Amino acid sequence: MTYQIDETHDPNLRSWVESANDPQSDFPIQNLPFGLFAPDVDEVPSIGVAIGDQVLNLSELSEYLWSENLADMIADACCWETLDLLLTFEAEERRELRRRLSKLLRADNQSREREVAESCLVPLSEVVLLMPVEVGDYTDFYASVYHATNVGKLFRPDQPLLPNYKWVPIGYHGRASSLVISGTEIRRPAGQTMTDDASVPTFGPSKMLDYELEVGCFIGQGNRRGEPVRIEQAEEHIFGLCLVNDWSARDIQRWEYQPLGPFLAKSFATTISPWVVTMEALAPFRAPAFGRPEGDPQPLPYLDSKENREGGGFDIKLEALLSTKQMRERGLPPQRLSQSNTQDLYWTFAQMLTHHTSNGCNLRPGDLLASGTVSGVTKDSWGCLLELTQRGADPLRLPTGEGRRSLQDGDEVILRGWCERDGFRRIGFGECRGVVLPAN
Repeated sequence: MTYQIDETHDPNLRSWVESANDPQSDFPIQNLPFGLFAPDVDEVPSIGVAIGDQVLNLSELSEYLWSENLADMIADACCWETLDLLLTFEAEERRELRRRLSKLLRADNQSREREVAESCLVPLSEVVLLMPVEVGDYTDFYASVYHATNVGKLFRPDQPLLPNYKWVPIGYHGRASSLVISGTEIRRPAGQTMTDDASVPTFGPSKMLDYELEVGCFIGQGNRRGEPVRIEQAEEHIFGLCLVNDWSARDIQRWEYQPLGPFLAKSFATTISPWVVTMEALAPFRAPAFGRPEGDPQPLPYLDSKENREGGGFDIKLEALLSTKQMRERGLPPQRLSQSNTQDLYWTFAQMLTHHTSNGCNLRPGDLLASGTVSGVTKDSWGCLLELTQRGADPLRLPTGEGRRSLQDGDEVILRGWCERDGFRRIGFGECRGVVLPAN
């Protein structure tokens, strides 16, 4: 495992960017997530680091991000218009860049570099946040045993979990071309559906649109085709995490998923948050892998290590909120639908990555692996409407008096994630948003 706690995690650190010192800020000096931004969608992007309500333009600052051993590499990587070179950094190289940024942004820094950095700050409200990585391949897993069990009960009451679930991380290859950044509008998809009382399918807009509350990891260094990644080295290949909403058309999915699994019900849109929270920032918030109850099989040797058992998980709190068009028109705040935690994932990201490469599959820098819906034991921790409404049998009731079995046109789904633990500063992921538009 690559996580280390050092001086950059000191909860007493303060920044000269005053908004970063707000205890509720997602982006204190202890976080320093990476992303891409531009003054406008048509302008050249720059690499940025979120700090409070500002973004630090690393492209303009790159010549000051030197160190004795890494001067050329860091300066070069930060001048790029993508995160591609940063993704390939070794863990120690990433930590060195993090230490340099932390020192630069500390409140007690009175150096010439601080003056330059102040001129490289731009308010987040004045920039367009872009896809942090041009994702080449996207794989979505099914790593929450509670979600898998809940969904299984709805369709297979006598056998909620299929026999392979507790042995192998289940996943499917998603559609990278339809990954979109937070804030992108989501067009309701159309497709074939088959109702229980019909003898032939029909084609039309989905009537059971859903969201899925997930977390994703970006691959940093890849692996060569034919060379699996051992679980002991798996996290060396992970750059950082983001929030993911894998929008799902449940009625289309129900008709098409047999025998080969998700297809058009998933490929129309997947939303990700714009900031990549690095593995280094998450070091204080590691957790043991899921504690398997008595009777569950232990992972096969290639999916097991002492380090993964003791600290392969993450303590990330997640929530999903809904804002309908009527709620926004009446000035009502979004309604929280659920809260869950990544500690409830049956499989760790290291296990997902190791299994993904176990057949020799080559992952590449910028590939995205998502967890699948993160659900907990109780209803208030279930991460999608399919679970929360019990397939529509128990509709949600909203403050406006509206009911929801599935998402309606005009609905906005908002996902949030954050980490907090005694002795450390709270850090967050920002938001992952999307408004549903009518079908074409």
